[in-house]
Order: sequence, then C-alpha cells, then structure tokens
Amino acid sequence: MERERWGSRLGVILAVAGSAVGLGNFLRFPVQAVKNGGGAFIIPYFISLFLLGIPLMWIEWTIGRFGGGFGHGTAPGIFHTLWRKNRFIKYFGVIGIFGPIAIFIYYTYIESWLLAYTFFPLRDDFSLISKKDEMVAFLQGYQGVVKNQYFSSILPAYLFFVITFVLNLLIIYFGIKRGIERVCKIAMPTLFLFALILVIRVLTLKNQINPFWSPLNGLGFLWNPDFSSLKDAKVWLSAAGQIFFTLSVGIGVILTYASYLTKKDDVLLSGLTSASTNEFAEVILGGSIVIPAAFVFFGPVGIREVANQGSFNLGFVTMPLILKSLPFGKIFEILWFFLLFLAGLTSSISLCQPAIAFLEDEFNLSKKKSVLIFGIVCFLLSHLSVLFLSKGVVDELDFWGGTFALVVFATVETILFAWVFGMENAWEEMHSGSDITLPKFYKFIIKYITPLFLLSILFSWIVQYAIPTFLMKNYPRENLPYIIMTRIILVLLFLTLCILVKISWSKKGEKFET
Repeated sequence: MERERWGSRLGVILAVAGSAVGLGNFLRFPVQAVKNGGGAFIIPYFISLFLLGIPLMWIEWTIGRFGGGFGHGTAPGIFHTLWRKNRFIKYFGVIGIFGPIAIFIYYTYIESWLLAYTFFPLRDDFSLISKKDEMVAFLQGYQGVVKNQYFSSILPAYLFFVITFVLNLLIIYFGIKRGIERVCKIAMPTLFLFALILVIRVLTLKNQINPFWSPLNGLGFLWNPDFSSLKDAKVWLSAAGQIFFTLSVGIGVILTYASYLTKKDDVLLSGLTSASTNEFAEVILGGSIVIPAAFVFFGPVGIREVANQGSFNLGFVTMPLILKSLPFGKIFEILWFFLLFLAGLTSSISLCQPAIAFLEDEFNLSKKKSVLIFGIVCFLLSHLSVLFLSKGVVDELDFWGGTFALVVFATVETILFAWVFGMENAWEEMHSGSDITLPKFYKFIIKYITPLFLLSILFSWIVQYAIPTFLMKNYPRENLPYIIMTRIILVLLFLTLCILVKISWSKKGEKFET
C-alpha cells in the first residue's frame, strides 16, 4: 500500500505550525513570562529555542523523512531504521504513540469547551455575567462540576465533546492531503486574521479613569526585564518547558508528519519556517492580547493576581469579562474563542496521526479501519477526562503524556540521532534536498549541547520530584483512587502498544530486522 504524500510545501509547513500553535501560545506563554521575570524571561526562552527547540525540530523533521523512506511513519519503526542492530530500541519509540494518545484524550475535551464558548455569547444569561465569580460558576456548571442556574447537567458539555471528537476523526479520515493539509490551509490564516483583529482592538483600548492603565504600559509590564530572575533555575526550566510545549517537539507528531515527505523535500528550511510561524503567533500575537488587555482593566497590581490564577482562568474567565465590556463585545468574544478552537483543532488532529499511521504502516490496515479502531479506543479513554475532571485526572494525563513522556522521548531520539546514527550521517541526511546550509557549530550543539540540556532537565526532575510524584505525596486524599485508576490505565495502554509492536515485527519476519 503506497504511503500518502503532502500536496505542497506550504501545506506541510502550515500543518506542522498548526500542530505547534495551540492554547499555549495565547494563554500559557504570557502567564509564564509574567511569572518568570517579564522581559528577562525572553533570554532563557530564546536560548532554549536555539539550543533545544530548533535542533529538536530539525532532528524530528529529518528522522521522520528518513523513516518514511522505509515505510515507517511512527517512532517504533523510525527508531528501528536508525539502529537496526538493537532489537529493543523500537519499544522506546512506543512513547511517540503513547504520548499523543494520552494528550488527545483530555485535550479534545478542553477543545470542545472552546467550540461551545464560541456560541455562548449568544446566550442571554452569559451576556449578563459581569463578575468573576459568576463566570467561574458558569464554567463549573458547564463542566458538570456543580449544578446551578446555568446548567443542570453535563449533557451540553458532552454533546459538544462528541461533536468535536467526531470532527477530529472526520478530518483524519480524509487523510494527509485532503484532510489535515486542507484544514490547516484554511484554519491557520483564519486564526492569524482573528488574532490580528484582537491585537489591534486591544492596543486601542483606553482606561478613562486611569490613563496610566494603557495597553502600551501593559506591554511594558510584560516585557520590562527583571534580570535578577535569571539567577533562579526555575526560570530556565520554565523557559525550556515552554519551548517544548509550544513547538510540539518530543511528542512524536512531527516525526509522523515528516514521514510523508520525499527525499527531495527540504526539512531544514521547512522546519525553520514552521518554527518561526509558531514563534510569531506566540511572542508577537500571544504577547499582545491577554496581558495588555488585562492591564487596562486591572492595573499593575491586579494583573499579577490574574497571572497567578493561571492560563486556564485567563482564557475562560478573565478574557470573556474584558471582551464583553467592550462595544460589539459579543463579536470579539466569538473571535477569541473561535481562534482558540482553531488553534486547538490543528493541534488535536496532529495528535491523532501517529496512532493512525502506526496501524496503517505496521499492520497494513486501511484508513477506515485505522480511524475506527483509534476512534473507539480514544472515545472510551476520553471519558476519564469527561467524568472525572474534578478529581485531578486531567492533570495526571497532562503530566505523564505531555511532560514526562515528552522529555524522555526527546532525550532518546536526540542521542539516537547524533550518537547512534552518527553525526556525520545525520548532517548529510539533514542537508539532503535542502535549500540552506546550517552553520557548522550546530553540529556541536546537536551532538553535545541539546542532549546535555535534555539530560539536565530529566535529572533535575528525578532529583526534585520523582519520589513525591511516584508516591503521590501532596495529592488530595479523595482524589487518590482516581489517580491510581488513571495510572493503571496508562500503564495498560503503554503495554498494549508494546505488544502491538512485538506482534507487528514478529509477523514481518527476520528480514524486517536486518
């Protein structure tokens, strides 16, 4: 069965950028910047980008295209092509399928809230909300955490979840070119247009009572540097974590997307372009909406409280309250939530593809059967998030799928690429079909700096947090049964994927191993 191909270079760039551009660009980034030294945060942020993010982006584009040439679109097969003499390396690649599934089964539910909130400004009771506690009550009622005057059951949330879930599967069903590429070519320009409209509106806001509370001073609050913060190791770890989060590296998605390229396709310039697109969305657009708008309404003291409440409250509580107070506020609310929904959608469809590609490539299943199997399994698993949201399940899924697995996977693939496959082979493969030539110092960075950076992050986590996390210290006692249940399910998921890898390799015989 012939593997799919992208229709154009623009298509794959927008698809990879779409995978990276998500809620973190518009919500998580400005909060992290405010909490970690303002403008000083950008120093470790860009150092992490050049030493960690961009090298990992190039590594994943390169080995994805390389593995795709051997008919593999996921990490188990790709890792095997890089180190054929090792029979166990393919099982490390399972992380590249496990992580996206673990993220997808909660991310889609949150994404469905954004779709629902796109319509809520048209509701009379939502339009009348003017206080923070009322907006929080509305959100909790929608989530089914409480029953109140806004919602008597979780049924509306469940309905929007099903619609969002089916939409994701429908896009994936149409494939790489007719599904993912087509959607990203429409969604990404639309997303940027809506974001630019909101930036312009925010930068023209005025506070009639206190002129000092202006958007420009809000930008100053965000970007004025506190250089003393650079002495804090947590700031550097936060910056590295944000780069991981924003570029979608270490998840396994870019590997799969790149596997549909041909040997003649440029991976260096395309990877750099997709990363630059994401950084524009994050630093320029994401940094110019939420914090400046909140500064105009809450001032320099209140804005710190807003930032400390986290990105989640910022998106679903603070921003709606700000936007609804403006002339034509309903329109801006709809633009805000729909641009976040589009950002979520382009990310979530990318999370589907590794598992779909694994079933297609390693078991020769049709697209229809692959999507059906994936859909049934993930729909059932998603009920962990839907039913037990208030029990800490989403945080647990996010940690193991979107944090721990991500760092481990990135560390393995970097060492495999630079040390096992070999830096000379890697350098040649990276430049095959390329329109640009990298400075040679990137050889040193990819071989030494990037893996050391990753190992230091992993080691720091093990020293500081491993024992409390594994022993579930500081977890609310009432949540422990749900946390244990979630961990058991994740372990079973990982073991099942390992068994499927074993079955696939066994069926293909020894010639596959050589």
